[in-house]
Amino acid sequence: MISHKIVPNISVDCVVFGFDFEKLNVLLVERELKDEKNGEILISDHTLAGYHIFEDEDLDSAASRILKGLTGLDNIFLEQFGAYGQLDRVSAPKDKVWFEHINKGFADRVVTVGYLALIDNTKVTLRLKDRNVSWFPVTTVSEMEMAFDHKFLFYEALQALQRKVKVEPIAFELLPDYFTLSQLQKLYEALLGTSFDKRNFRKKVAQMHYVIPLKKKQQGVAHKPAQYYLFSREVYEKTRKGRISFII
Repeated sequence: MISHKIVPNISVDCVVFGFDFEKLNVLLVERELKDEKNGEILISDHTLAGYHIFEDEDLDSAASRILKGLTGLDNIFLEQFGAYGQLDRVSAPKDKVWFEHINKGFADRVVTVGYLALIDNTKVTLRLKDRNVSWFPVTTVSEMEMAFDHKFLFYEALQALQRKVKVEPIAFELLPDYFTLSQLQKLYEALLGTSFDKRNFRKKVAQMHYVIPLKKKQQGVAHKPAQYYLFSREVYEKTRKGRISFII
């Protein structure tokens, strides 16, 4: 049973990525603070999905709890990408004002553990009682105002994701069970910020024996229905010693 008593100087921050078949997105939470007397907006920016850990839970459990509360999903792909304890992480004037306002007993110095999370955002209904949470294209983050060092953490996670998708099949976590080759290509292009020749991409995929063609095709589309494929974790594990690189 979780006690809900926080550890004041340790938090987890989850950089949650999703794909909508066109672009790569990141899940961000709106942070707003108004002056109680005149209604003036004192703080208006965004944060990652994160919170302090509780005294009787470990780091992984804390990350899973936070994502469950935002998405309603269990068994989300989660992986640590780093730990961050810079002296000035929470020392910006607006962040100090925020801490004073919420009065949760957080420490003046907070060490956070960053988690990379991947989900199919077309299946998620976002929920958070007292704050807005939304998907944003990763290409827009550079122009956004963010809390604490969360923009830095976002780019740390994005770079970790881009490194890993070249050598491990984690990109399939962002797709539904069945997908087309065009959708798979768009995903890799969105992840790596580039474009691929269609013919060369499909030749590469043809060598991935764990990307299995199905007899099933798209329905109700205006164009010629495309064939569906699925990713087989079982086949991947059996053949991983001889797997090819995901660098297209």
